[in-house]
Amino acid sequence: MFFSHIRKDGNKQTVEAHLQGTADLCSSFAAKFSEAERGRLLGLAHDIGKTSYEFQKRLEGGPKVDHSTAGALECAKQNEMFVACCIAGHHGGLQDFGNMRIDPPGAPTLVGRLKKGQEKQIPTYHWKESLPAVEKEPVFRDTFSQSLWTRMLYSCLVDADYLDTEAFMSSGSVGRGNYDSIPELLNRLGKYIEPWFPGSSELNQYRCEVLHQCLCMASEQQGIFSLTVPTGGGKTVASLAFALKHAQQNHLDRVIYVIPYTSIIEQNADVFRKILGDHNVVEHHSNIDFGEEGEATKENIAHRLATENWDAPVIVTTAVQFFESLYSNRPSRCRKLHNISRSVVIFDEAQMLPACHLEPCVGAIANLTAFFNTTTVLCTATQPALSDIVKSFCPELEIREICTGTAPMYEKFQRVTYRDGGRMSDDMLCRELMDQNQVLCIVNTRKAAQQIFEKLPQEGRFHLSTLMYPEHRKRILTQIRKRLADGKICRVVSTSLIEAGVDVDFPAVYREMAGLDSIIQAAGRCNREGKHPAEKSIVTYYEGDRQPPILQRINIGAAREALSIKSNPGDPETIRRYFVAWRSLMGNQMDKSNTVKYLRNGIRGCIFPFETVAKQFHFIDSATCVVYIPLEEGALLCRKIIEGTADRSDFRQAGQYSVNVYEQHFRELLQAGYIRQVGENAAVLSNPDIYDFCMGLTMQADKGTGLFI
Repeated sequence: MFFSHIRKDGNKQTVEAHLQGTADLCSSFAAKFSEAERGRLLGLAHDIGKTSYEFQKRLEGGPKVDHSTAGALECAKQNEMFVACCIAGHHGGLQDFGNMRIDPPGAPTLVGRLKKGQEKQIPTYHWKESLPAVEKEPVFRDTFSQSLWTRMLYSCLVDADYLDTEAFMSSGSVGRGNYDSIPELLNRLGKYIEPWFPGSSELNQYRCEVLHQCLCMASEQQGIFSLTVPTGGGKTVASLAFALKHAQQNHLDRVIYVIPYTSIIEQNADVFRKILGDHNVVEHHSNIDFGEEGEATKENIAHRLATENWDAPVIVTTAVQFFESLYSNRPSRCRKLHNISRSVVIFDEAQMLPACHLEPCVGAIANLTAFFNTTTVLCTATQPALSDIVKSFCPELEIREICTGTAPMYEKFQRVTYRDGGRMSDDMLCRELMDQNQVLCIVNTRKAAQQIFEKLPQEGRFHLSTLMYPEHRKRILTQIRKRLADGKICRVVSTSLIEAGVDVDFPAVYREMAGLDSIIQAAGRCNREGKHPAEKSIVTYYEGDRQPPILQRINIGAAREALSIKSNPGDPETIRRYFVAWRSLMGNQMDKSNTVKYLRNGIRGCIFPFETVAKQFHFIDSATCVVYIPLEEGALLCRKIIEGTADRSDFRQAGQYSVNVYEQHFRELLQAGYIRQVGENAAVLSNPDIYDFCMGLTMQADKGTGLFI
């Protein structure tokens, strides 16, 4: 009798039970993209290496044992090399595949690992059931699509392995929500929007027309759609209506709402919770690695099992999370990927996909749509030209517009007058801001936001940035809305997080020069409900003193070119010229990390370089780490995280009390002793004094502290 896991109460799970349980789950997950047989093979083979006396000693505290290579070798004998790749990496991560001819035994690739395993003559596993043969041959367009297929299979195995382990370790109680069905959610949405029709004002009538067209188009077959609606046109609820009805019509499982990394995601999640119920919506800000090398020991198993798997019917996440997971090789990040299959994925503010990663991002979107029963929606007021990139990956795909005939709406929804403010120093800018009782100023960097905020009079000033945890930002936004409604002084300085979909209404807005899409989004926070004349609702775009961030320089150059001919940023023709200029300035610089190149052609003779691609693909230039803030309700959640007792529900709640910081900032906080590390890229703040309720988490950390007695 061989065992796979031992519970704290001493009960043991047999290897046979674990393999069968994992195989059943893995097969059901992979069936969503017609790979049920391979899913079963993955589940039955992944832990056969545990049927060894060495591993049984490991369960009692003995030395670490490689239990993954045995199953990988058995699958390789069936010529299922990519199944072998998934099994070999189901704890430590997908390795670069390597080169069958030149990689020696022990090389840091899958090939090197398998050759070394053959040399060591790993004992024949003690398993009474032979592994099933897979009759179906996979069909791929190219190696790029094959790499995504491999990650999807890998995701099925990791999630199934974790869930079966969790069920045993928790005596059958798995931390999965009792979610409502898609038809029930659509019914709730129907009741929510019913009072809106036919529209109480001209603008509301236009919004109802957008909503009506979304519901009509939802009956279309799956594919790639665009939803091009002017700012203020009600895209958030309209896109949700399309997604839920489309999911019901096509028997899909969930809706995934992907929001730009610079945006606030809490507001959309709150809208969805209000309509659909709290428990049906998961808001996923950040991802955490908890040291996945080796077996799941008693010490780290709780953290691993708690990683997010996107099993809820509505997921609200960031573009960073979405795309970095798709190109990751780590179990905790890849665990959720299979749940993208059979989903409607809405990319809010699609124009904000970073230009330097446009090819891998659009390539992933096209392949998810073509091969994994996924419907994707590119949702924005300023639709980028992406059809040619989509077709370069999947020539058969056409982007279909959901809401046609919206060009006249742009003039109706333009409730502001744009003004070119020229070049302004901080002092000049602050003088103009102080001339306004209620004004919003959006700048390009956190540092600029802090410096300008500090120059303003204290009465009625507010600061917003991603260094503030989500619950804190929600509270600040509530105060801002109340002061705006009461006519009190309210001057807000914010980074771009306030642009995309945040429901605030200022009489005047200032926007530091950025891409044309950002200027238009900023204008959406001015005279939002059209209660004031457009000529008195001024949106000023200006040149600041600071060098713009590198990622924005091409966007700014394209905006200047578009605005040089016609000064109205909100005009559809200006928007068209902007994206023509943007693509021209980008040239062939749309795969900065060489992700598509490496997955299509390999690198230095190594095919399918999963690990190399994962290390090099960063959606933003600097990797970020998560810091949990033990304030308010976050205090108890942080205690659970430190103690290792937090489950998936706790981590979902803890996201509301977390801040993402750049890796350098994270290391400085760690060196100063201000944070306690709980994972490879996660920590809990141990010095709450460095969290400021005006600025958020401090950007300054002492290089070291001394204690003098």
